[in-house]
Amino acid sequence: MSALAPETREWLAENGFTVRDEARWFAALTHGSMGERQDYERLEFLGDRVLGLSIADWLYAQSDAPEGKLAQRLNAIVSRQMCAQIARGIGLPPHVRISRQASSDGGRDSDNILGDVMEALLGAEFLDNGFDASRKLVHLLWRPALESGAGKSKHPKSALQEWAAGNQRKPPEYELVERSGPDHAARFTVRVKVQKVGEAEGTANSKQEAEKQAAREFMEKFG
Repeated sequence: MSALAPETREWLAENGFTVRDEARWFAALTHGSMGERQDYERLEFLGDRVLGLSIADWLYAQSDAPEGKLAQRLNAIVSRQMCAQIARGIGLPPHVRISRQASSDGGRDSDNILGDVMEALLGAEFLDNGFDASRKLVHLLWRPALESGAGKSKHPKSALQEWAAGNQRKPPEYELVERSGPDHAARFTVRVKVQKVGEAEGTANSKQEAEKQAAREFMEKFG
């Protein structure tokens, strides 16, 4: 049977997780580079849905905003970047089981990996303790993001799209100009161009985040 390290089990308890099936939590913390029969991928799939429903439920109860505004906030709060931020905030990186090579390639601090493991832990919490317990834990861990107003401002790509339309320009064009690093710690550089105005670039751990960064940079230069 897979056994959690005592310090990892203590860390989980300190952050509100309740471990029952230890093998399940062991899998939730295991990256595919370890080559073991079970890793975090299936639990991440489940935890992603637990997180989404928990945040949607909170937003619906706390606000009478229209569907579009609710969706905008939801997308920001459950984003991979936000999940990775929560993971770092509670001290997750040292507890991820990842190969030496993947770790040396930057995997232990990758937004993609930390975000996935964070969701996998929510999947394990749901299976061990049910939805009510999982929802309470999400509200506890994500409270700073919920109370900070994350997602209330317009998405950078939407803002740029509206800016271009308002200035009688063609829609922005996004182009992937570089992808570097191994799959588990990839870096993407995207260029956005608005005809007869200019261009800007953004680099991040995912193509979507790089596009957002490029749009943000463009608006700062030309908006």
